[in-house]
Amino acid sequence: MTPTPVRSRRRKAVFIILAAVLAGIGALLSGYYFTMRPVPLRIAVGPPSSDDVRVVQALAQAFSRDNTGVRLKLVVADGALGSANALATGKADLAVIRGDLQVPKEAQAVAVLRKNVAVLWVPPRAKGDRRKGAKITKIAQIADKRIGIIGRTQANVNLLKVVLQQYGIDASKLDIVQFSTTELADAIKDHKVDVFMAAGPINSKITADAIAESSRGGTPAFLAIDAAEAIAQNHPMYESAEIPAGAFGGSPPRPDEEVKTISFAHHIVARKSLPESTVSSFTKQLFAVRQSLMNDFPLAAKIETPDTDKDAAIPAHPGAAAFVDGEEKTFLDRYSDYIWWSLMAVSALGSVGAWLASYLRKDERNTNSTLRERLLDMIAAARKSDTMDELDALQAEADDILRDTLTCFENGAIEEGTLTAFNIALEQFHNAVADRKALLLTPPFTPVRPQRPQVV
Repeated sequence: MTPTPVRSRRRKAVFIILAAVLAGIGALLSGYYFTMRPVPLRIAVGPPSSDDVRVVQALAQAFSRDNTGVRLKLVVADGALGSANALATGKADLAVIRGDLQVPKEAQAVAVLRKNVAVLWVPPRAKGDRRKGAKITKIAQIADKRIGIIGRTQANVNLLKVVLQQYGIDASKLDIVQFSTTELADAIKDHKVDVFMAAGPINSKITADAIAESSRGGTPAFLAIDAAEAIAQNHPMYESAEIPAGAFGGSPPRPDEEVKTISFAHHIVARKSLPESTVSSFTKQLFAVRQSLMNDFPLAAKIETPDTDKDAAIPAHPGAAAFVDGEEKTFLDRYSDYIWWSLMAVSALGSVGAWLASYLRKDERNTNSTLRERLLDMIAAARKSDTMDELDALQAEADDILRDTLTCFENGAIEEGTLTAFNIALEQFHNAVADRKALLLTPPFTPVRPQRPQVV
């Protein structure tokens, strides 16, 4: 039995409404997923096996373990310069860079991973050392000397040249050599170096070991950079700093008194294009897990908030600045515009849906109007019917019209007022049928003729 057109239209409307509801639920679930899913960020750091790499690895593990909104994926570079290049070329979203190197234009500061100081010291002269000249006690006395730099990065050579330039010393007249910590012992043994320089955190084990190795049999002399303020004025990436007495251990303590020097920072930077909310979440997570990492990684204690001043050497990312200044946006602040537009879209879809439903019920309304007119015609037909069979056929048709009318009302095709009018017409039809049936069941009337009186 094929469904009637009214039922087919009803099913079609139900399918459309169901599809719209499922589409709305799917859109909400998709929006929730994309809003709440963890954001993966690539962070470039180097060189391999360095303390910076280990700290960032610990951060990545902590982020993953705490099920936070940001995930870190390490991009191991060959050094701070390689990390900066990875950020500049789009291979990384975050990077650990050295503040006194060229900073990519796309970089904005998120945090200070650690601060480093420049340390210059003169090793004590051992027995058999035949080097001539007065003992070096000031930087101005290192002209024409041999300078040994711990580490093979060119950045440390550039740092030394900045210091020498401030003191008017021509770096080209110095013999500058670079060597790793494993080569330090040979340099000391062969008396190849007059002055050593290292750059790193004050509590750097590499610097402390280098000073201890070069100071066997005597006490090193630490050279103060008295022009630190002037260097900081001329080069904003540097700051004036002090090395506390006894910072590098030993007995007697090394140094035996506070030494003035310059410092620079290793920064965690982000690309400008990263969303403010993402960087804000990363910064918040970074400082939340910092405390838990201090026991295993003391360097984590050195993580600091970035400089949010407008004249900072590396401008702070708006997301990091919002966290530092306590102006983080709440969920409603971030997504209020989206929520408002979503509500407007839902309202518009509701209006469109109502119009569509009304359009789909247009045929039902027209059909029902035709059936109502037919019911009114059936009232007149019932009053003229001559047989009971005709009345029964009209009654069956009226039952079908009633069924279709109730279906239209349930589907919302007709309103309650229209249904009331139909009930009045149906009642009139039933009255007409009942009256006609009563009339047909009444026997024909036969007039009684008067009898004539009999004549007796």
